[in-house]
Amino acid sequence: MTDPTFHSEATLTRFNRLMTELLRASIHRNTFSRWEIDILLDIQACPLSDSSKRVFLKRYQRAVQRRLLNGHTAPLLFSEYLETLRQRREVRKRALEAA
Repeated sequence: MTDPTFHSEATLTRFNRLMTELLRASIHRNTFSRWEIDILLDIQACPLSDSSKRVFLKRYQRAVQRRLLNGHTAPLLFSEYLETLRQRREVRKRALEAA
């Protein structure tokens, strides 16, 4: 049986490498895990400008790092991260309107 902590650390290392390559726009490998492909396709499908996508990708990387360090074994998708931000924005907006 594999240790879940090891799995999270290995996933975190691979995720950070993927994000570094993506942010530098220089991916030099040709072998990816299924979840890495899913993340790349998900990022590509998100309708953001290149400049704002870069900012959100850095924030997304920090959010996934926290998630993996807290024991999750897989990173969430970029679209899931953006949806979480949207939901939080709506909750804050409703709270301000109610006050």
